[in-house]
Amino acid sequence: MAGSSLFVLIDDIATLLDDVATMTKVATQKTAGVLGDDLAVNAEKVTGVSADRELPVVWAVAKGSLKNKCILVPAALAISTFIPWLIIPLLLCGGVYLCYEGFEKIWHHFFHVQDAKKHHEELIALVKDDSKDIVTMEKEKIQGAIRTDLVLSAEIIVITLGIVEGLTLSVQALVLTVIALTMTVGVYGLVAGIVKLDDLGLYLSRKASSLQKQIGLLLLSAAPWLMKGLSVFGTIAMFIVGGGIISHNLAWIHHWRELLAEMALHLPTIGAMASVLAPVLLDTAIGLFLGAAALLIMSGYQRLITRNRT
Repeated sequence: MAGSSLFVLIDDIATLLDDVATMTKVATQKTAGVLGDDLAVNAEKVTGVSADRELPVVWAVAKGSLKNKCILVPAALAISTFIPWLIIPLLLCGGVYLCYEGFEKIWHHFFHVQDAKKHHEELIALVKDDSKDIVTMEKEKIQGAIRTDLVLSAEIIVITLGIVEGLTLSVQALVLTVIALTMTVGVYGLVAGIVKLDDLGLYLSRKASSLQKQIGLLLLSAAPWLMKGLSVFGTIAMFIVGGGIISHNLAWIHHWRELLAEMALHLPTIGAMASVLAPVLLDTAIGLFLGAAALLIMSGYQRLITRNRT
């Protein structure tokens, strides 16, 4: 009897771990878009900080991120246990917010270029001015990055919660915990590497070896492009993921999504590839439309508030 109980326990544990591994893999794939934007946003947040303070700032934001997730994971489990009907509305709100944030980034990039340049120049001037309170500036940047992380982490947790909905509480708890820790370590480990990439390039460029110099110069030239690439990838991913959340959780859109994939599959020569790309393009189009609509509504609301105050 004891032996049988032990085998049952081992089997339960093995099944539990297998479920956790499978669902964690799916959740990681689903949240990759948010992760890309999370990485780009947080790397940008620590620019303007003096070189010797970059890693301490990243570490401070990472600790804040862990605190965020210590709040978000139990909250997500409570929602799943007591008000599971709220998961779909939260997913839809998270999807719309992703689209809004992505479209706002595009809007500011094309129509607020001077504001961005002015802000960047102010940051550089502040770092170079010894009379300014750098500690206060750092704290403000850290708090701003932690607030950004809270929103992005909430999106990741809600997406993951939608994936593990219906599974046992223990599996949900383990998957959410694994995702939270993996995303935190992965994002801030990569952020730390990115912000120090130019320092590594500078170090290698001063070496005697011609190979090391070439590698160093390559890293120095690649660092800005890497940041731009991450930002572009993150923005595109926000529309794909945000639009995908909407299309997967609204039955009538999901039906058209499947129909579009089936129609694309019958195209000559490119059918297989088209059937994969067509739903992604539809999700992106939905994301762009929702992002534009949300930005229009928010802009109108902000103008109304400003008008009422004056």
